[in-house]
Order: sequence, then C-alpha cells, then structure tokens
Amino acid sequence: MPKKNPTPDLPFPGKLRVGLGGEGVLRSTGRHAAARTVIEAAYREGIRYFDSAVAYAGSQEYYGEFWRDHQQQRNQSFLTSKSAARTYSGAMTDLERSLTALNTDHLDLWQVHDIRTDHDLLEMEKPGGALRAFMEAKETGVTRYIGATGHADPGILAHAVEYWPIDTVLMPVNPNEVGPGGFLETIMEPARNHGIRVIGMKTLGAGHYLFPEAGITADVLIRFALAQQVDQVIVGCGTEEEVLALVTAGRAGPLEIEEADRLAAVFLPHAAAFAYYRSRV
Repeated sequence: MPKKNPTPDLPFPGKLRVGLGGEGVLRSTGRHAAARTVIEAAYREGIRYFDSAVAYAGSQEYYGEFWRDHQQQRNQSFLTSKSAARTYSGAMTDLERSLTALNTDHLDLWQVHDIRTDHDLLEMEKPGGALRAFMEAKETGVTRYIGATGHADPGILAHAVEYWPIDTVLMPVNPNEVGPGGFLETIMEPARNHGIRVIGMKTLGAGHYLFPEAGITADVLIRFALAQQVDQVIVGCGTEEEVLALVTAGRAGPLEIEEADRLAAVFLPHAAAFAYYRSRV
C-alpha cells in the first residue's frame, strides 16, 4: 500500500466556495449550446471550480469547446476530472482521453471515481492498479492534485482518506449525512487530520431533498453544506437560472449553526430512506 505523504497547501481559486458540478446539462450528449450557456454563466458569475468525469457523457467535450475559445479563463480556473478505471493502463488511457477532450495539457485535480467496495480498494492498490497511475500523474505534473470520490459507503472512502496519498475527497454533504455512520461523521475528522481538502456533492439529493412548502429549498441546502467544514461545494446545473441560484447561495454564505442543526434533525428520522446513493449490496 502506498505510504501517505504530507499534503501541500491547496488553494481553490476565486472567492466563491461553490463550483459547477458535472451533472445537470453537462451530463448529456448533443446539447452543446445549453452546456455552453451554463459554463459561460458560471465563469461570468465568479465560479472557478469546474467538475467533470469520463463517465459524465459530454461534460469533458463541452468544457473543451469552451476552453478552446477561452484559454485565459482556463488558466484562471480549477479544472477537474475523474477516472473509474481500477488498473494502471485503464486509468492512463482515461487520463489521455480527458486531456484531449478538455483541450488542456494538465488537470488541476484528477480523482479516483466512485470507490464502492473492498474489491475496488484491492484492485486500486495492487501492482498494476490505478492508484499508481494517479500518483505518477501528480509526480510528473500532468495533474496538480489527486483525490478520491465516493458516495456508496463511508467506511470504504475512509480507507482512502486514511491510507492513500490524496489531496482531496469528494463526498455527499447534505443534512442526511450528519447522523451516526454518515459521511460527515465518518470522513470529516480524519480528512482534516491528514490535511485533505473536503469537497461536497449530492447537496440537493438530485432534487429529492427539496421541500419548498417546508422551507427546504436549493439555496437552504447549499448553505447547509457550506456550514459544514468543507472547502468547496459543487452542484450540477441545467440552466443559467440554476447557475445564478447557486452563485446567490454561495454569496449568501453558510447557514447559522442553529439553523443547520435544526435542518439535520428534520432529516435524521428519514436517513435510511433518503440515502438513495448509498450502496445496496
């Protein structure tokens, strides 16, 4: 197993702690104009963290088209991608594919995508496993930082946080994850102890957590996430209006602690049912 290395200081660019997720319109094909509108709106409004993945349909190609025409903006942004490959060769193939599609010669952050099982961990860590590819990409400067992502099992992701030489962890951050065994309880403290930056996803629960009649709206959930010990929160957007709502919530800043605690208490009795993204195996 690779030894854990000290994590260098990792500054995210821009003033906003919210970023554009790779879901929404970016996880589509053939919607170039709509995707361009969303990316342009995000950059114009001050977002500088841009998320994508090989698995996210046209996300990389959409970004690549934008960066091709806006190279200066690329240099002022934090561009990420992910590979779900578990072998060295598969991960390296994905890396080349990402660089080509994104029209860039380097990534700011390259992440192991969606760690779910003990088998994933074993495959990644063994000789010829993908973890070596991630470490090598950082050593050679093809990516500035490396990270791990997961939403299936907090215990599995905790292993990567504890033992892998990663700089970031991307995990669900929403009121459903505050209780016993949740991602926030399981991951946050060890990540902080190792100097690993925490990025929140699944903030809106793909819309499942929106209850406007009870005052649980997108801006409240985004601000709840910002109230946790996270460095960045990403949300996929489908329209320019959704980008503006994300930015507005980011500018409003975190909920007061008391309000965040009350929201978590509302979700607690429903945690098992609401954790739709958890592993069912």
